[in-house]
Amino acid sequence: MTASDPSVDRQKRAAAEAAIERVRDGQIIGLGTGSTVRFFLEGLAQRIKAGLRIQGVPTSKQTARLAHELGIPLLPDEAEWSLDVAVDGADLVDVHMNLIKGGGGALTREKIVAWAAKQYIVIVDEGKCADALGAPVPVPVEVLPFGWPATARHLQRFAPSLTLRQSGGRPFITDNGHYIVDLMIERVAHPLDLDGRLNRVPGVVETGLFVDCTTLLIVGTDRGVKFVHPLRGEVQPYGDTTG
Repeated sequence: MTASDPSVDRQKRAAAEAAIERVRDGQIIGLGTGSTVRFFLEGLAQRIKAGLRIQGVPTSKQTARLAHELGIPLLPDEAEWSLDVAVDGADLVDVHMNLIKGGGGALTREKIVAWAAKQYIVIVDEGKCADALGAPVPVPVEVLPFGWPATARHLQRFAPSLTLRQSGGRPFITDNGHYIVDLMIERVAHPLDLDGRLNRVPGVVETGLFVDCTTLLIVGTDRGVKFVHPLRGEVQPYGDTTG
């Protein structure tokens, strides 16, 4: 299935609507980036029109623009915000609720918001779920433009196959003014270890590995919405309870 598949869109919308039901009046909410989050923002805007009072913190300029268009009030990027909850999508989720994110290029801001939130809700369609992280979904790494080829040579120790992300025939530029190198790794056996090792490479700003930060995973499927919670250090099997 492709991202434009109507079935996938229904799954994304179902996951987004389930997340909207968890938003409470007066909360400060981290607003993720991507196609699934768009459904969340559209639904959130409808609740705001109906009287819900919230403030948002966007993880990208793209999300900020859409939020403004939809009438979602935002806090300044440099404000000292305390987030009640953050809602975001993911490019891939493993059975331990670790994530690969950054397909949209907002990984650094997304990770800042994820770690600032008391609760981090991830919304995905079921095609984003896998036993382990890795190919065919690359691990994005945001790097400084200065000396990026040298940084890339160091990154080849972890992924012989890597590419500098392009946009319109030129290097893709993040909202932070950096480049992204996409690492194709067959299987990420130890995400926490790899995240730490990548972040120690000079020139690396942040990685798209999100480890031990998801508090609730909402998966839209053709059979309904599934909720996954961390439970005593293990992962609760998919179930229809919202617990």
